[in-house]
Amino acid sequence: MNNKKIVCIVTGTRAEYGLLKPLILRCLKQDDFETRVIVTGAHLCHDFGYTYNEIVNDGIPVDHKIEMVLSSDTLGGMAKSTGLAIISFSDYFLNRRPDILVALGDRYELLACVNAAALMGIPMAHIHGGELTSGVVDDYIRHSITKMSTLHFTSCEAYRNRVIQMGEQPDCVINTGALGVENIFSVDLIPLEDLERDLGFSLNDKPYAIVTYHPLTLEVGTSVKQLKELMTALDTFDDMRFVITKANSDAGGREINHLWDEYTSKRDYCLCVASLGVVRYLSLIKHASAIIGNSSSGIIEGPAMKTPTVNVGDRQKGRIMAESVICCNPKSGDIIAAIKTAVSPEFYEQHVLNVENPYGDGKASVAMVEAIHSFFLRGAPVRKEFYELS
Repeated sequence: MNNKKIVCIVTGTRAEYGLLKPLILRCLKQDDFETRVIVTGAHLCHDFGYTYNEIVNDGIPVDHKIEMVLSSDTLGGMAKSTGLAIISFSDYFLNRRPDILVALGDRYELLACVNAAALMGIPMAHIHGGELTSGVVDDYIRHSITKMSTLHFTSCEAYRNRVIQMGEQPDCVINTGALGVENIFSVDLIPLEDLERDLGFSLNDKPYAIVTYHPLTLEVGTSVKQLKELMTALDTFDDMRFVITKANSDAGGREINHLWDEYTSKRDYCLCVASLGVVRYLSLIKHASAIIGNSSSGIIEGPAMKTPTVNVGDRQKGRIMAESVICCNPKSGDIIAAIKTAVSPEFYEQHVLNVENPYGDGKASVAMVEAIHSFFLRGAPVRKEFYELS
């Protein structure tokens, strides 16, 4: 008789898979876990790099694939994709019911998955709850997932307090730190010369920055305008190179990626890729002069790797940020000034070299697995009671 507990982990994007990887590997090593990985979302879209192959190449066994992203590039398309995904996840859980579902973050793919699980009485563990990102729809998706989850793994103490403020039981909210920080200490980074050969792009002759710009799902019509301001700013730095990673599968992501393709096709100092994978991405951060754009990696991984960040616009507004992060308005002049400050030796010495990273000590997956074990030992309750602050 198999007495193993079934731990189901869902991933929908390249970035979130990169964060989940150390947890997946640790769960696979647990003798009393049967770990099942569900792959969905942009992983299965050729428009966004078909990053399912990265998971397979990492040797991660995939239990099931759920296709759910429509070819639309609109908010309506996101909503319809969510509805389709709820049906597909419901079918999966009827046939392959887990003892706990683990989900990271705040995307609509996860909202669909968690909705199905909650209605079917499946306990859930949520990673990265309690955070704020006021410029995107992810903000209230994240809070909704928190309220449907029973176990919570936050990336810092302030976020833990916020989850408790939302009525979650304190003994079920654990400050584990961020999985992204753990990756930095657990993967073997690639030397710069090997990165050059692998990417077919010169990185040694000039300083380079990593650029990522995702659409703003709560600011209709502004993403393209802001992206063009960013492009104008990049054009002024003829003494730098830029490695650009494409946007995710949110509404407007395809349009942004098309504009990046057009932009980089005329500029030999730019390289545009759909996905770099965890190891190449972290290796590039390690050697970069700056991270530029509106990705959370500039907030979490950047400070941990002593790389300055230029955070453009409001997409990450509300997150706790280290001193090495410079926030600026999405105007070309402001972006130019922020980049110049970020790459200056003075800024590095004063704000980057000894920066304190607020997102943990790099042992997040250990704490998460221990908490899941404890959860099972006390009976894995689905029923929740609202915790009243005194």
